Amino acid sequence: MTLRRRSLLSGLAIGATLPRVAIAQADTRPSITIAVQVLSTSGTLEPMREQSNVGFRIMPSFSEPLIGIDWLVSQRAEPMLATAWRRIDAKTLELTLRDNVVMHDGRTMTAEDVAFTFSRERMWTGLAADSRGLFVSTTAGQGGKTPPPEAVAISRAHFPGFEKMEVVDARTVRFVNSVPDVTLEGRLTRTSGAIFSRAAFDAAPSWLDWARKPVGTGPYRIVSHRPGQDLVLEAHDEYWGGRPPLKSIRLVEVPDVAGRVNGLLAGDYDFICDLPPDQIGGVERSARHEVVGGPINNIRLIVWDKTHPVLANPLVRRAMSHSIDRQAIVDSLWSGRTAVPRGLQWDVYGEMMIRDWEAPRFDIAEARRLLREANYRGEPIPYQLLNNYYTGQVASSQILVEGWRAAGLNVQIEMKENWGQILGRFPGRGLCDNSNTAVFNDPVAPMSVYGPGGQTWAAGQWQNDEAPRLLDALQVETDLAKRRATFQRLLTLTEREDPAYTVLFQTANFTGKRKDMPWRASQSFVMEFTARNWGA
Repeated sequence: MTLRRRSLLSGLAIGATLPRVAIAQADTRPSITIAVQVLSTSGTLEPMREQSNVGFRIMPSFSEPLIGIDWLVSQRAEPMLATAWRRIDAKTLELTLRDNVVMHDGRTMTAEDVAFTFSRERMWTGLAADSRGLFVSTTAGQGGKTPPPEAVAISRAHFPGFEKMEVVDARTVRFVNSVPDVTLEGRLTRTSGAIFSRAAFDAAPSWLDWARKPVGTGPYRIVSHRPGQDLVLEAHDEYWGGRPPLKSIRLVEVPDVAGRVNGLLAGDYDFICDLPPDQIGGVERSARHEVVGGPINNIRLIVWDKTHPVLANPLVRRAMSHSIDRQAIVDSLWSGRTAVPRGLQWDVYGEMMIRDWEAPRFDIAEARRLLREANYRGEPIPYQLLNNYYTGQVASSQILVEGWRAAGLNVQIEMKENWGQILGRFPGRGLCDNSNTAVFNDPVAPMSVYGPGGQTWAAGQWQNDEAPRLLDALQVETDLAKRRATFQRLLTLTEREDPAYTVLFQTANFTGKRKDMPWRASQSFVMEFTARNWGA
């Protein structure tokens, strides 16, 4: 049981004083340095702009939603800033707020902060990114406090039926949807549902100033943020979950894998992220270091652009899917430490998992047959590629291109510097790497990417008239058998009939660290540094 300060002080005699040594005692908690490949894709830390794997890694340290996910063990929902929740009806979720949550600006979180988080001025103001994609605009917004187009696009994708956040009383709020949705609880666990200080937002000079240093409720607060360089967090000692175990955390951007590994071994870094399997042995040969991690709730994909004249033919996309030796990628690049998934789904779906579903088989003969049927004549197909944003990305692309060449496909790699050069609307887009995450344990979480407002849809890479109807049905339907049938139809559409993507492998996330650091890797990109994951 945690004693509140008022209860503790009530036991002291009037006029008693606390020992001076307690006030002057040195802070002996460790400070750590973490080397990452990229801090954020946008140069900001605002979830309504930074929706990425790298952002997902650090956001829970400084921001929290009403309902959380236990990424360490169960991958299931757990109380966070709300201690309890209940359904009022199919469209309304009532939540009881946690008492005495102190925000990073020293204010106590109120129901008004919750309402502000989902307000028009933060999430719904400005032009949507329907014709641009989610990683294309600048971070400057549209002037003043108006968010960039991504904020509205992400709001629509993550909370498509949102009507209002209703304040019932000081400790009770209601999330009200315009339509029934069986996934409301899951949607509120997303980083886009993290609660922030209204007063701090109002005080920020501009949206960009706010977005680079948002004020939340997490165990650590942002001290400084230099985009492309480093991020410094310090312990938020009034954290509702107890005193954080670390004094400070510095995340430094080190794009080169060798630089991260050498820095770890030299003692410059305590942790390094995004470690490729071929570097694990070098780290583990050090008596002072170890590697932790494994498969997580993310799947690596290839996404097709239907607007390309060659890829407009679904037979070509299907042929490309059958030309991929997924197991060879898992064995050669990942040392067998991960697996080929059953399409875009995870075991955490439970009864919603379609267990007899498989990724397209590796079949060069079938690929050649499909290409003949498509009347493919060797036309070039561009493959826009980033330089190892994903672990082992360039190496896996080389295996893919060889498989496509064997089937008779003329795929040409085009190296790009950022996501805007890949997802922006320009002539000549072809295919690109991507990934998708089960941010909560229901198919709606990843599949919404392929509906209106989702990244792939908004970027104009893939659209299909049937997909929105299927997604709507998946959200509204409560009968398990009908939901499963709808999900299977959506998988059939997006992976076989009119492919939007093809799965490659389940992502494995490896972290190199000092052995004496008592920390566990999670089943996601999230790095948790709370008391339950330090020395527990």
